Amino acid sequence: MAEFGIRFFLCNIFICIIIGFLILVKRAFKNCLTSRMQFNLWFLLLGILAVPFVPFRLASFTQVLALLDAWKNAAPSSREAIAEGILNPNTSGAVHQMNDFALSVSRKTPSIIGLILCGIWLVGIPAMILLVIKSVSRINAIKKSALPLQNETVRILYHNCLREMNIKRKIPIYSTAFLKSPVIAGLFNPRIYLPIHLISDFNAADMRYMLLHELQHYKHKDALAGFFMSFFGILYWCNPCVRYALKEMRNEREVACDTSVLNLLDESDYEDYGNTLINFAEKVSLTPFPLAFVSEGNAVGISKSMKQMQQRIVNISSYKKPSVLRKLKGLTAFVTISIILSGLAPMLSTYAAGQSRYQWNIPSDKVSTIDLSAWFSGYEGSFVLYDLNGDTWKVYDMEQATLRTAPNSTYKIYDALFGLEEGVIAPDNSFMAWDKTDYPFEEWNGNQDLSSAMQSSVNWYFEEIDKRIGSSAIQDYIRKIGYGNEIVNTNLSSYWMQGTLKISPVEQVELLTALHNNQFDFAPENINAVKNSICLSSSENFSSEGKNFYGKTGTGRVNGQDVNGWFVGFLETAGNTYFFAANIQAAENATGSKASEISLSVLSYMGIW
Repeated sequence: MAEFGIRFFLCNIFICIIIGFLILVKRAFKNCLTSRMQFNLWFLLLGILAVPFVPFRLASFTQVLALLDAWKNAAPSSREAIAEGILNPNTSGAVHQMNDFALSVSRKTPSIIGLILCGIWLVGIPAMILLVIKSVSRINAIKKSALPLQNETVRILYHNCLREMNIKRKIPIYSTAFLKSPVIAGLFNPRIYLPIHLISDFNAADMRYMLLHELQHYKHKDALAGFFMSFFGILYWCNPCVRYALKEMRNEREVACDTSVLNLLDESDYEDYGNTLINFAEKVSLTPFPLAFVSEGNAVGISKSMKQMQQRIVNISSYKKPSVLRKLKGLTAFVTISIILSGLAPMLSTYAAGQSRYQWNIPSDKVSTIDLSAWFSGYEGSFVLYDLNGDTWKVYDMEQATLRTAPNSTYKIYDALFGLEEGVIAPDNSFMAWDKTDYPFEEWNGNQDLSSAMQSSVNWYFEEIDKRIGSSAIQDYIRKIGYGNEIVNTNLSSYWMQGTLKISPVEQVELLTALHNNQFDFAPENINAVKNSICLSSSENFSSEGKNFYGKTGTGRVNGQDVNGWFVGFLETAGNTYFFAANIQAAENATGSKASEISLSVLSYMGIW
């Protein structure tokens, strides 16, 4: 809840910026956009307001095809082969054991600020819901007190309006003494309610204009729009920018309906329509009514504030039917603004999701899924394999494969590379003296070089590299190679240990491939030094059986329990190179050692190792 409170707060700040941008562009293109287009632009904002509450992310087209492919190719015999592979892993060739030492970190208590923000937001929602329920009950009271319209002259005029607007549906019309303006209410069963005072002071022209206006609300489904406005008004009750935007949306809804009515009329009738609004506004402002409030989410009417009425009258007085050129300009402006706002939505989803998932864009013909569930029994996890020569991927559990989690000690591969690039250590001189601090693992209590520190996963060695590099340089390197979510906090001893830095298995494989091919243009001798430090098995010559095996484990230990296990690496053969990453997660016993055991069995099953 605390994390949601912080993220939702950040989303609200970003939404305020989007609203400001939308208002500015609407004013800039005011002369191009029709009133209906200006109103419709607000629906893009409603879509954006929904983003923080969408359980991101929707499956991509690539993932759907991959899942279908896996389902199509699934067979019982493959399950038997997998089970046999677990029991009898044919792991030919010795692999040096890499020590899987990990320090436990304490799970941080929820942010007080986040809890406060979330608490305030949650307290306000029931209050807003009660207000909506109260307004709905008032509408229900009007419905109960209303009677079917008896005035035959008004009924004939109403049916003429229905035919004029080509509305086939029979929309009942009622009269009531508890309204000061005409209203159309009902989301699924709309009804029009006319105040009795308008019927008693009947004027055919004025009544026609009012009925056409209400029927325009029905034709454009404004009741549904009002429902969503009320819904998001509840969710964003604490955001003044959203409240202002929804108010403007309601105002522009009335202006858009006025414009739609004007399109039905002759130009000679525009003045009469405007006078109808003026006379009506004057009349209702002088007449007391027992019930004047109507919920915007369930009913829409012609009577609003005097300020809005003034805006509508100004619009009517200056209205001209748009030419074809203006319609084309308006459509172009509308599409352009829509594209820009749609492009901002993924940025908002990043805030909402906390950058927790990697957006992997890959052609569907290059990736296939593989069922390895028997290996991962008892764990949530994934396995990703990339075939360099074939340029193809095999993935177990696509959702987990793109889910970012702490890299733990697998990050030390790149930390060592950064240290080499900065000259903190050198390929031929990576020695660091032990400061005599007593560590829980005997292998850590001694002088180290890059190979020994990597093999025993000596935290203090890499922490010293970080201190000498500095947080600013680390952040620059992280961004240069695009490491996961690229978030490094100021605590250089824990940002990769169940901290802020997170990466997905797919990204691990992509980075290992880039490292192997030196796509980041690092010094070749530094690349080789890192490769040598993670070498687990090698062959001096590359015969048909020759293989070089590289890998690094990582374990996330929280409150004394191993909850996150990694094994990443690559296998060089005489004719190809395979890159892989395995990640397992559980409440306990999810270690790098277990991840490496699973990986070796899977590679054996695939005939690669």
